[in-house]
Amino acid sequence: MNTRSLVAGRLGGGEKTFSVVDRRDGSALEGAFVVATREDVDAACRGALEAVSSLASSSARAEFLERIATELEADAEAIVARYQAETALPEGRARGELGRTCGQLRMFARVAREGHWVDARIDHAIPDRQPLPKPDLRSMRVAIGPVAVFGASNFPLAFSVAGGDTASALAAGCPVVTKVHPAHPGVSALVGAAIVRAAEAVGVHPGVFSMLFDQGIEVGEWLVDHRAIAGVGFTGSYRGGTALMRRAAERPVPIPVFAEMGSVNPSFLLPELLASDPAGLAERLAGALTMGVGQFCTNPGVLVTVGEASVWAEEISQRLAGFVPTPMLTEGIAQAYSEGVERRNQMDGVNLVVDGPAHLFEVTAAQFVAEPDLHEEIFGPSAVWVRAQDLAEAEAVARAMGGQLTMSFHGTGADLEAAKPVVQVAATKAGRVLFNQVPTGVEVCDSIVHGGPFPATSDGRSTSVGTGAIERWSRPVCWQNAPEALLPPELQDANPLALHRLVDGKRLVSG
Repeated sequence: MNTRSLVAGRLGGGEKTFSVVDRRDGSALEGAFVVATREDVDAACRGALEAVSSLASSSARAEFLERIATELEADAEAIVARYQAETALPEGRARGELGRTCGQLRMFARVAREGHWVDARIDHAIPDRQPLPKPDLRSMRVAIGPVAVFGASNFPLAFSVAGGDTASALAAGCPVVTKVHPAHPGVSALVGAAIVRAAEAVGVHPGVFSMLFDQGIEVGEWLVDHRAIAGVGFTGSYRGGTALMRRAAERPVPIPVFAEMGSVNPSFLLPELLASDPAGLAERLAGALTMGVGQFCTNPGVLVTVGEASVWAEEISQRLAGFVPTPMLTEGIAQAYSEGVERRNQMDGVNLVVDGPAHLFEVTAAQFVAEPDLHEEIFGPSAVWVRAQDLAEAEAVARAMGGQLTMSFHGTGADLEAAKPVVQVAATKAGRVLFNQVPTGVEVCDSIVHGGPFPATSDGRSTSVGTGAIERWSRPVCWQNAPEALLPPELQDANPLALHRLVDGKRLVSG
């Protein structure tokens, strides 16, 4: 296994190293990973800038993405084994995430090859229009340039080196420089090697991909500061995301940061279903809360019951009390979880209903609305049970909350109809609104939105999952009165790429 950074086709320098342990038993794992130097960061970013033209062809981008998926599958056994060791997560989770990652790469290959995402628009000239002639105008979305991607702690594959940010950026035509998360450097090394093999196989410029090791924050800061970087993708904590936002905004030339940060994903449990199926509700929510030891950004961390809920409370308490955890992803995450639980337990008026290894706290709706600290995420198997007497209190809870990745409603048809005002509030607060399903699963498809208003993300106008994620790495450009020979193929009258286009106000499938 290579333990040095991958820098635009060569190995990085540096002398400082770090290693990781097997999260299952604490034994040392293979590999002393070499922290990237400032020179490595500069070379990676300059290489990415030089490689932009290598990704100009949509077919080349598609072929590259498909080959990455093929190379990952060829190395699946080594990746899965290292994944389990670095995370203590089961084999099924590792293989499932690898499959998701490869599927995501192939999905973006399709998006790149089809090309419709560029949103080509054409308004032909009307030279005799009165009182002024109308010029010929044509616009489309183009790549913004090299992108920095920060790997996530809780998804070593799907949200890391070859994850959604990388796949969508490459599909848009943006070279990528990734900063490895120090919790899973071995998985990242294997994935990075697969991407390099793919680049060599399809003949793209080696600068289209670089991967930098670091145990702290310095390499990430250098990366965001570099003048060649045009955008940033991040999945992690609120603290980390907002730090990157500030740094990017303070550059001489500010750049966008698309950060997915914290969310407590409130679930509203409505009266009829609470009365008719308290055990089923408890089973679904307890499973979602404890899955993966609660280490999901879509973990249902606030449970709002409307009306009588004593039977449900007893049912979910029994299930949470019987939860048998595996080790958390890192010692740092485990410590932060314990500290967060202790702080919440010390808050006035907060009742600890279930005390470990999963935790359930109880408050009234009025307490929750009045205490913003209760709205903060504790990353792990912990939730706040909010007792709302009626839908008016439930609506007040929804209005009091900041932006969320998800808001969910559990109820009968009559319940949901009665809760329509709360649902309408949810649509202003969350990127995804669910009905009678838990939020932990995030489908990778065209329609998904994995985003939400601040502080769930840095920019609620985008998504980090699904084909819409490609738009983050592009900007619109208009050509006015351009000769046909100077137009990109996407905007030529002959439509050689057979794109769906908006032409003179009409949506045309291939013209």
